Amino acid sequence: MEIDKQKHSKDSVFFRDGRRRIDFVLSYVDDKDGERKQERRKLYEANLEKVGLELETEDKMESDDGKTYFVKIHAPWEVLATYADVLKIKVPFKANDIPDNSEMPMNWLSTPFRLPGHIMHPEPDYFTAPFNKDKSDFFLIGDKETFFPPSTRNRIVYYILSRCSYFRDECGDKDKKGIKRLLNNGTYNAAFPLHDSRYWIRSRDPSCESERYSLYKHWARFFSFFKEQPLNLIRKYYGEKIGIYFAWLGFYTEMLLFAAIVGTICFVYGFLTYDDNEWSKEICSAEIGGKIVMCPLCDKKCGYWKLNSTCNSSWQSHLFDNVGTVFFAIFMGIWVTLFLEFWKRRQARLEYEWDLVDFEEEQQQLQLRPEYETKCTNRKLNRITQEMEPYLPITSKCARTCLSGATVLFWISLIIACIIGVIAYRLAVYAAFASIMKDNPTTHLQVVGPLITPQLATSVTASCINFVIIMILNLMYERVAVWITDMEIPKTHLEYENKLTVKMFLFQFVNYYSSCFYVAFFKGKFVGYPGDYVYMFGKWSKLRNEECDPGGCLIELTTQLVIVMTGKQVWGNIQEALVPWLMNWWGSRKARSHPESLYSRWEQDHDLQVFGQLGLFYEYLEMVIQFGFITLFVASFPLAPLLALINNIIEVRVDSWKLTTQFRRPVAAKAHSIGAWQEILNGMAILSVVTNAFIVAFTSDMIPRLVYMYAYQPQGEMNMKGYINNSLSVFNISEFKLANRPEDGENPFWFNSSITTCRYRDYRYPPGHEKQYAHTMQFWHILAAKLAFIIIMEHVVFLVKFFVAWMIPDVPSDVRARVKRERYLVQEYLHNYEVEKLKIQLSQNNHGEECTCTPMIYPSLPKHEVLSECL
Repeated sequence: MEIDKQKHSKDSVFFRDGRRRIDFVLSYVDDKDGERKQERRKLYEANLEKVGLELETEDKMESDDGKTYFVKIHAPWEVLATYADVLKIKVPFKANDIPDNSEMPMNWLSTPFRLPGHIMHPEPDYFTAPFNKDKSDFFLIGDKETFFPPSTRNRIVYYILSRCSYFRDECGDKDKKGIKRLLNNGTYNAAFPLHDSRYWIRSRDPSCESERYSLYKHWARFFSFFKEQPLNLIRKYYGEKIGIYFAWLGFYTEMLLFAAIVGTICFVYGFLTYDDNEWSKEICSAEIGGKIVMCPLCDKKCGYWKLNSTCNSSWQSHLFDNVGTVFFAIFMGIWVTLFLEFWKRRQARLEYEWDLVDFEEEQQQLQLRPEYETKCTNRKLNRITQEMEPYLPITSKCARTCLSGATVLFWISLIIACIIGVIAYRLAVYAAFASIMKDNPTTHLQVVGPLITPQLATSVTASCINFVIIMILNLMYERVAVWITDMEIPKTHLEYENKLTVKMFLFQFVNYYSSCFYVAFFKGKFVGYPGDYVYMFGKWSKLRNEECDPGGCLIELTTQLVIVMTGKQVWGNIQEALVPWLMNWWGSRKARSHPESLYSRWEQDHDLQVFGQLGLFYEYLEMVIQFGFITLFVASFPLAPLLALINNIIEVRVDSWKLTTQFRRPVAAKAHSIGAWQEILNGMAILSVVTNAFIVAFTSDMIPRLVYMYAYQPQGEMNMKGYINNSLSVFNISEFKLANRPEDGENPFWFNSSITTCRYRDYRYPPGHEKQYAHTMQFWHILAAKLAFIIIMEHVVFLVKFFVAWMIPDVPSDVRARVKRERYLVQEYLHNYEVEKLKIQLSQNNHGEECTCTPMIYPSLPKHEVLSECL
């Protein structure tokens, strides 16, 4: 019968009868030469109907492009009940009777940040137990049609779709199975569950929940940035996996607020102690810095220069290189521990509230990947289940793992090669900038002119080139990582994600942080001294290792950090928001010209972007890389947590906006934690203590200044007078080798033959001394103080970290009590249920009735096959 589409509601999520809900949609275009595809579709859809699913096809003449067919799938109660039993889905059996004592003191203060109760808690709180088809009257089943929420329904249907075959029984080709393969070979174009309404308006259908509209109104708009997130509604609509990501992101952003406040205070402290900065005054003074002639910073193309030319960078350096920095580095070491420990507690609460307490075992046993089943032709006996199951031989597994490891190592080596190339660029270009800027034409520019130095020009251009290389390598490696993980054939979805996570993170770690590690720990550390410089690839390369500015290398590390961190975040947000919006705008251009009533719910969703299997993975990766920037190098830039906080406030809303408005509804998936990312964060937390201790000791000038003030101040006063003169060694110009000497015309106008010595940054004996150019005792005192500082800081921070971690239990006591209460109740209620059933059976027998059948709400379905894991 022809249906008038004009009468069909635009937002209908039901079959044409208006009763059966659409749980999944498949779309395809009928090719002229697609006979094989047509045959596959026919077999696949017949097999789906055998399993018990109900299908309804929309003809291509009904679609907006006149080419696409849509197959709508409905799972009736019997199928849902069968697979809820197979998947051990937890459902309510009793209202929660434990009183909620979580009222906060002074709760009224948080009122502006709260959302309405029906949005925060869309469902009552119940005690739950795994569904059992034989005991269905044990559970609180009101209406069968709404008992399983849409997210659970689409998860069950996807489980069936990914395991249903498209071959005839007589063919027996076990490979031909699953919707993924049918999508890959073009039999179907798309497979997706439906959003329940348009995002900007409620559905006209009163039986439709319009949860998408509620999410958009209360969560996915930027002006809701100060409101809490409706996590229970997110979980109900998108599933636990996406819910736990937003819970983690929200918690991380809340914790960043404390780090941002302390970081800003440390920055303000540096700003307020600007005038007490004695060494910068000496560098800028015409009497001291103006009379100190410095040795050339590169061979031939660099001339002699005066110390006061670095006046500006030394003032800037003080903003970040002060006593507050040490305090902040220690604070961040403790903050990271508090963040991770409190997240474990938050996660434990969510695990209980979202029925994920016993989920790990289910995950491992049930979620075998269909690809693993089809590619592993060997079978072996599972000792636990006593059933034959697919397995990958150990030889094949080892070979695949070795190839995978070698590929990752090759790509990491490629990044390191690129970083060495950028360093070589810095060395080669510095000489060019120094030669161009010797007359300093930039000084004519007002405001910025005096700030543009050869060091700054080299640092900024190198950072930008480095950023471009990072982005290009990222795009290439993403595909390689997915390919090698597929090649390893992981057994479960969890194993697949963990393997991919480790590969991607190792690569990204080296890609994003290597340039910062170079500036922090290598630049200026291996330069030699005038007359015996160290070269990058040996003397033949003529690429002399870079020196640090007399203001210190810390300001360069800050520059590097700001460019890579902010560049990545700004680019990431633009890419995340703009790309899907433009693609959707272009994809739905034809449909926009149709009358509203003709553009159906499934067509609207078909025109949206696909939220792929790795969609969430990239969101985690972006945040974990940011976490690295604000922990590993925070000693060089106390404002990093503030930048991260601002970015994350935007990030939460950008992610929610694009998920709600620009992407098809993802298939609901379960996850009881953030997975492998938890271990990665723990590893970075430990590494951050070490890197920050080394940055304070070796990159900043904190330790040399303190050693000077306490041990080498000539008047014995506790001040920094004379520090600059003390920190610079003397070299006799006549001892310069020809290869190091500046060319004619490179020296400034004020340089003449009366100047016989130049200064350089090191602690060495002067010319004429019996140990000339050897390190002085002060050098060794400073080195000892640096090593002592690293050991003391690491031990103090680690002791506090472990003490804090020991003090804070991973699971809150009230959650532990609720878990025990629920387990006790499940046993008690099941026992009482069985006793009551037995009484009924006995009373029936006593009345002379033969029937001893189990009371059931629905008939059993022998005619429908059940797709089990071991096919």
